[in-house]
Amino acid sequence: MRLLPVACVLALVITATAPPPVPSAPAEQASVFSVRGLDGKAIKLSEFKGQPVVLDFWATWCAPCRAAMPDLDHMQARYQPQGLVVIGLSVDDGSATIVRRFVDRVGIKFRVAMADEGVLDDYGPIRSIPTTIFINRKGEIVRRVTGYLDAETMDGFVQEILPR
Repeated sequence: MRLLPVACVLALVITATAPPPVPSAPAEQASVFSVRGLDGKAIKLSEFKGQPVVLDFWATWCAPCRAAMPDLDHMQARYQPQGLVVIGLSVDDGSATIVRRFVDRVGIKFRVAMADEGVLDDYGPIRSIPTTIFINRKGEIVRRVTGYLDAETMDGFVQEILPR
């Protein structure tokens, strides 16, 4: 019977001595970039101001990257009416021709470009691929994920950046 009051006092003491909550760090702004798309046209992040963006760093030789491509394509198609933009940034060492053949063969519809040193510096270090970056409509990086994302997890992360 006397344990309950002692437990309450102990809880008050622990709560009173707990450090104050740490304020969250300010959101990291996504770096603006311009790269040449596989179609030869410039892809500028600034073009998509006010829109949620998914950046996916990948390569044609990367099995998890290839496995994620249909899901990224599906996300682009499903959420395009809500403004979602998916941009694939290939880190392949080879020419854009190899990447273009892969994109055509797989039927990828989202924008694809070759990542240049500037983008890799701004968003890096990219130590492993796939690396997927989710940017909200305010241009803030909400989430950075290294490794394969299954469709359900990816969908949840896309939901986080869509306009409410």
